[in-house]
Amino acid sequence: MPKMIISIDGVVIKEVQLTKERTTLGRRPYNDIVIDNLAVSGEHAIVQMVDGAVFVEDLNSTNGTYINGKAVKRQMLQHNDTVEVGKYKIKFISEAAAAQQERAGSAQSVGSAEPAGVEEALGGPEGRALIRVVSGSAAGREVPLVKLVTTIGKPGVAVAAITRRAQGYAISHVDGEARPRLNGDPIGADPVALKDGDVFDLAGTQMQFVRV
Repeated sequence: MPKMIISIDGVVIKEVQLTKERTTLGRRPYNDIVIDNLAVSGEHAIVQMVDGAVFVEDLNSTNGTYINGKAVKRQMLQHNDTVEVGKYKIKFISEAAAAQQERAGSAQSVGSAEPAGVEEALGGPEGRALIRVVSGSAAGREVPLVKLVTTIGKPGVAVAAITRRAQGYAISHVDGEARPRLNGDPIGADPVALKDGDVFDLAGTQMQFVRV
């Protein structure tokens, strides 16, 4: 199943599986992919799946839709193409093509010790890190970090994203006027690496990053 990975300033904020023939993208809340930014039109573009192919069509948006840096009206997407909407970058992943590349890569790396090190660098298998709520009504709740990106918080108030990277995990501010505080210090514009035991405050709720 194809998917789109949405990022801004190099920080991945969400992944969207393309499960419908027609997926809408825009600033308005009724879109399938909502990007709440003034550079994005209310109904900016649509993503269509036609006989296994995926197309992006601009809906006469104010600032246009770009694929790999080129303005487009309607264009078929290829694996790893990047759609640009305002400051947001949306990477298209064809899982069939990705699987084919992975098989080809595995065939070339037989006998290499590198793949084992990759999993270790990522923090091991899924479930090796989690967020534990330490204050508020949800105190004691644990959220395993099993996805590439985990978003937490309340849209419009304070939203943070925890991204799994090759070197570990990082937290970044995504939305809201109230910036998260990590170990008492406000998080700036850049992602901050997380260490075991780090405590961050999100809109008055304290949470702890735990490696398990």
